[in-house]
Amino acid sequence: MRGRITLNIEEKVLNNGKALLTSYILNDSPEFKNITTRPAVLIFPGGGYHFVSDREAEPVAMSFLAEGYNAFVLRYSVGEGEEFSSVFREAEEAIALIHQNADEWNVDKDKIAVIGFSAGGHLAASLATMGTIRPDALILGYPCILSSNKLAFPISSVEAEVDSSTPQTFLFSTFEDELVPIEHTLQFMQALNDHQIPFESHIFQHGKHGLSLAQSHLSAGIEENVNEDVAKWFDLSVNWLKKVLGDFDTNGEV
Repeated sequence: MRGRITLNIEEKVLNNGKALLTSYILNDSPEFKNITTRPAVLIFPGGGYHFVSDREAEPVAMSFLAEGYNAFVLRYSVGEGEEFSSVFREAEEAIALIHQNADEWNVDKDKIAVIGFSAGGHLAASLATMGTIRPDALILGYPCILSSNKLAFPISSVEAEVDSSTPQTFLFSTFEDELVPIEHTLQFMQALNDHQIPFESHIFQHGKHGLSLAQSHLSAGIEENVNEDVAKWFDLSVNWLKKVLGDFDTNGEV
């Protein structure tokens, strides 16, 4: 039988059982001879720090797997009684584990992107601006950036933490988002610009908060969760990642 590509799924418990890192690792067939290691995405779903959204977790990981990336989902600590410092340590532990296990997990540790949605965007932006290990690229979907007392616990603004070590960033959001107003994205963009950090941003006119991939199978049966325009963010982000992290080698012979 010819070799075939397979998928290994592993789980690692973090922070004494409060958090869970799920890894989705592609094992290559000999037909994928142009791939020695793979880029990776570490995904922080949203949920206002009250819960971790399944709509922004495994479906996003599966989409990146289809594009050749290994994927990781962090289900971090949530709920009242938690505090951001503990959640931030979980994010730091997650990216450190990917670095430590890069050989085993077939990951290029110089090509790790972090993607966060809503409150997960706050966590991703915090890791990218304050982390001991910074990601090599950052993707933010309708992110919470500014300080707020409306989440499960208070958070501080992140835009002031942008520095020269902040990675290149891709942002998408919607003008109509009433839950996390567009000001959050705009202020982070301004901070990136002030520090001459390259970024790409897509602000779609229409669309509610929390659209994830904006496709019908992730809609929970709610028509407003489907938006053909916003759904384009995924392909746009993959094209952007290929420019920032590099694409797979195509210089081989037939």
